Amino acid sequence: MKIQAIIDDKRIESEEGKTILEAAKDNGIKIPSLCFHSDLSPGASCRLCLVEIKGRKGLHTSCSVKLEHNMEIRTKSPEIEKARRINLELIFSQHIEECDDCLLKLNCELLRLADEFKVEITRFSDRKKKYPIYKFGPSLIFDSSKCIDCRNCVEVCHIQQADFLEVKKRGCFYEIVPSKNKKRDCIYCGQCLVHCPVGAFEAVGEFEDIEKPLKNKDKVVVFQFAPSIRTSIGEEFNLDYGAIVTEKLAAAIRRLGADKVFDVSVGADFTTYEEAKELVERLKGGKNLPMFTSCCPSWVKFVEFYYPKLIPNLTSVRSPHIISGALIKTYWAKRENINPKNIVVVSIMPCVAKKYEIRRKELKIKGIKPVDYVLTTRELAWLIRKRKIDIKNIKGEELDSALGMPSGSGIIYGATGGVMESALRQVSYNLLKQPIDIEFKKVRGMEGVKKAELSIGGGIIKAAVASGIGNAKRILDELKKNPKLYNYIEVMACPGGCIGGGGQPVPADKEIRRKRAESLYSIDDKKEIKTAGESPIVKRVYDEFLNNEKLIKDICHTRYFKKKKEVK
Repeated sequence: MKIQAIIDDKRIESEEGKTILEAAKDNGIKIPSLCFHSDLSPGASCRLCLVEIKGRKGLHTSCSVKLEHNMEIRTKSPEIEKARRINLELIFSQHIEECDDCLLKLNCELLRLADEFKVEITRFSDRKKKYPIYKFGPSLIFDSSKCIDCRNCVEVCHIQQADFLEVKKRGCFYEIVPSKNKKRDCIYCGQCLVHCPVGAFEAVGEFEDIEKPLKNKDKVVVFQFAPSIRTSIGEEFNLDYGAIVTEKLAAAIRRLGADKVFDVSVGADFTTYEEAKELVERLKGGKNLPMFTSCCPSWVKFVEFYYPKLIPNLTSVRSPHIISGALIKTYWAKRENINPKNIVVVSIMPCVAKKYEIRRKELKIKGIKPVDYVLTTRELAWLIRKRKIDIKNIKGEELDSALGMPSGSGIIYGATGGVMESALRQVSYNLLKQPIDIEFKKVRGMEGVKKAELSIGGGIIKAAVASGIGNAKRILDELKKNPKLYNYIEVMACPGGCIGGGGQPVPADKEIRRKRAESLYSIDDKKEIKTAGESPIVKRVYDEFLNNEKLIKDICHTRYFKKKKEVK
């Protein structure tokens, strides 16, 4: 239902149920805000979105007040400006300014607001540096001296069902701290980072380690980037949301000094091929169903820590960048006559949990790690800017084709539902024994949970897709009541899948994630080869290299283990 209101003498129309802040934004009216995020409930903690409402005394936070029909609102007045200025100064008194190595350096709303309101950011003394810095495994760092107590991180951690971050009172402040509870642990999803408005969280090695692999001239340095990177990194260079920059990205990475640039989407085709086989085997045998996808390391950690009894339900297939890294150091190294120990593989990932994944000892092949470094989308963008590479105007170049080009199935891995759709395409291809052009649109979209019953080759796939661990928990609760409700489940820890990962550009919301995903599907639409099994490189590698079960198991499969608390 539509309602009308007046904001700054302008009559606007909005959906009933929206807040003043949301309605203003929808109508092109700017109200300053910092702590508000459309994924979360209004916290009203920064108090920068203050407005006056006719007939009501005082100032009101527009993020927490619902718009009412014929409401009259004023977003600017001397009283509002004064209150915003004071609140900004108080926020800066809580926030240590270390802007030079901050991930928000070039896109900081806090600094922009300070400039807009002519705020003296050092009027009050900063929160003392005695506030601790926490390291969450190999993935995340939380500098509590930068925290402004908005609690976005605590809420999103609760939504993710980890409940690892807690609120503790410290003097006159409230402090965010990691839980000491042995039954709570970080799953490294990084949603705390992408929902923090002031850069209090960052990825491990965000600025310190990213040039190491490029400085060793005795090594062959191979960069490979995940499917979702091509439709998100452009945002770091003021390109439109969802801008596709595959070739520009390849050119920029070569300018950094990489010897080869590969596409992890090819690795996704191998993951798909093996996962489809495993799904059919499990359906025929009736064991360890429903089968869970396992390419999201945060989801895997969640199962290993919180639901260890469900470990057998995880597919044993490795994630795409791990498989492609393994093929680079085995199949490709042999073809090129390169000692695998002289190859450095750098994965560009949308995910800080991948930094954790590459440390898993069971992924090694003859003692060699498939992937040596993981850089996030933001880290790569920072390095490109540091080297003064103009990604907007650089002439695009083709990726290296030594491992071939991906199918459409490999590309859509970056969006929620993409892994399942890719596997179901391959299952259909296997059962029908002929190339198909099939889309499973029921598992697409930005909804947190999607369900579908799909008829393939005379059989029924009862499927569920979840993005966000909180939504996965809903499915797990359903399985407690009816273990046969589904036989195939895809889970991605981050909203929207990898396109909303903890290593992606910030800020991001549902609309931005939707545009990133749409661009991935647009690439798939143009692909002649839609299915992993039709890919020439997949066929060639299996014919020439992956021609026995032991080797397939070593390269493409892994194991999982019950986990104890890792972050203390």
